[in-house]
Amino acid sequence: MLNTFVVYVEDKPGVLTRVASLFRRRAFNIDSLTVGRTEKAGVSRMTIVVETDDTGARRLEAHLYKLINVLLVENVTAAPTVYRELAMIRVSADAAQRSHIMELVRVFRAKVVDVSPDSLVIEITGTEDKIDGLLQVLQPYGVREIVRTGRVAIRRGTKAAAVATAGSPNGKAAASSGAISHSV
Repeated sequence: MLNTFVVYVEDKPGVLTRVASLFRRRAFNIDSLTVGRTEKAGVSRMTIVVETDDTGARRLEAHLYKLINVLLVENVTAAPTVYRELAMIRVSADAAQRSHIMELVRVFRAKVVDVSPDSLVIEITGTEDKIDGLLQVLQPYGVREIVRTGRVAIRRGTKAAAVATAGSPNGKAAASSGAISHSV
């Protein structure tokens, strides 16, 4: 089963290496990893997707909390969550094929971001299934290159994870019953 973890970390050198090494040491393969800044200065957010059972997910969460610079860990797998991925796809497209490909792009609500005499670059945002569907219909035209971001996730509704920087042991926030309500 794929588990999605949202991990808030201090934005410091070496944090990504420590997090990735933890997964390696525990013999878990990271299926997807995205990292970016958050609304809070000095805090980055990692979205990590890993295939494991419930026991493995709980172990990973506990081990992540032990890492220096980890502020908050949340397994959003069972929570109401919006997932998205971005992909850019370079597909062969001569003048005769271009209109057919452009129609497929419209059907998938994607967009063409670059045109050259022999190819198009298409940008698509959506679920993994949506991106895989577009790739499948583009295969006959000749997919030359694919770049995918990996999964990003945000919980639905008005509850947002608040990252504590002080006031809790080791400066880390703790989750209670899945609801996180710590001051920022």
